[in-house]
Amino acid sequence: MPRVLGVDIPNDKPTFISLTYLLGVGRVRSIEICRSLGLDLRRKARDLSEDDIQRLNSLLDSKYVVEGQLRRQTLENINRLKSIQSYRGIRHRKGLPVRGQNTQSNARTRKGVKKTVAGKKGVKDR
Repeated sequence: MPRVLGVDIPNDKPTFISLTYLLGVGRVRSIEICRSLGLDLRRKARDLSEDDIQRLNSLLDSKYVVEGQLRRQTLENINRLKSIQSYRGIRHRKGLPVRGQNTQSNARTRKGVKKTVAGKKGVKDR
């Protein structure tokens, strides 16, 4: 498996599909990268030479924000929102949906497993 920016990309897929396994690289960007380096889009990733992989690494490092750099940038943005105590930062801190979704009946992904709270006992009529 070729290793690009510390990520193993699949051998048996075309190069432009394999590059989408990197965070921050989608199909359009991977096609753009392959064309700028003069790589064949349909060539399998296992057929890339060491020189091709080195050129790919240097291009991704210099021109694009991907993988670890992108993760770090995203985390810094979230921490900045938390520190200035914006509405979005507070929602991040509480673990609630950030983008305006309703939470009364959904949002289980963000809120986690349902925590049951004991309800009031019914008052018996006499």
